Amino acid sequence: MLQQDSIPIPSFPTVNEITGLQSAKPQTPYQVLRLLPKDATPAQQDSAIQAWFGHAEIHYSEQPDTLHLPGHEVPRDLKEVNIPQYYRENFFSTNSLYHEEVTGGHHGVAGDPVPYALHNDDIITGLLLMCFLFIMFVLSRISEFMIHQAKDFFYPSKSNNMLIETGLEIRMQIVFGVVTCLQLALIYYFYVIGYVSNSFILDSEYALLGIYMSTFIVYFCVKTLLYTMADRVFFGRRKNLQFLGSLLFITAIEGVMLFPLVLLLTYFQISVQIAVYYFIFVLAFVKILTFYKSYVIFFKQKDFFLQIILYFCTLEMIPLSVLWTALAVITNSLKVNY
Repeated sequence: MLQQDSIPIPSFPTVNEITGLQSAKPQTPYQVLRLLPKDATPAQQDSAIQAWFGHAEIHYSEQPDTLHLPGHEVPRDLKEVNIPQYYRENFFSTNSLYHEEVTGGHHGVAGDPVPYALHNDDIITGLLLMCFLFIMFVLSRISEFMIHQAKDFFYPSKSNNMLIETGLEIRMQIVFGVVTCLQLALIYYFYVIGYVSNSFILDSEYALLGIYMSTFIVYFCVKTLLYTMADRVFFGRRKNLQFLGSLLFITAIEGVMLFPLVLLLTYFQISVQIAVYYFIFVLAFVKILTFYKSYVIFFKQKDFFLQIILYFCTLEMIPLSVLWTALAVITNSLKVNY
């Protein structure tokens, strides 16, 4: 039989015991995070660390520091905060216009501002949407009247009966004329931006568009007044009313033809030169219709060719020239001259 060794062997703690002792009271944040599950959120980890390690209040010593270097003054007390005089006051401190709470500098480099564009304007988009809905509403409510008026325009009846218009139809056509004025103002605005200038003394583009639109409204009103005065003197009241009804119809056709151009200029940025060509085509077509209706109503039975040329140039071309001159003068007065 073997004799048992009498030398005592020291016992060391096992790995589980060491882990248990460490996990009983973590000493570092890493040990706290090891106790949490793997799917713990950052907020839960932060809360666990704050629960184990609280914020202890710092107590500074009240005893004077006598261990400073020889030949140096006593160091400043850490609890004493004293800003020098040149930090607290400056040359403008006594000035009533000085506001130290306002930051005086800007960080970084200022970027280029985004230029104004009509396709980013909510008000212009709303106006164009309203114009579209109005055109659809008019075509749906008085479409039958528009068809009869178009037939009477190109194929006038031999009888002397006039096409009777109701109050609603007349009001719709007048509002259609206002919509046409708005579209003409937008087209001329794009022309000015493309060929004349893009800087004006006005604070808002709405004011410039309002001035252009008012100019076109005055142009149509003055032209209607001139037609009324001349036609009632030379041709009578009945033919004058017939021609004014045709003039409203021509204005409505002009508004319908110009609306796609306004949409293309606003949202698809087509070339202004192409837009000018299209506008000249629409304007020539409208003037041809006006000339044709003047001939059919006033001069067909009289065979006076020279008179209709004078009539058309006096009441149609001269007001158009005056309108173009007025728009050029207004634009030149409002633009910024460098």
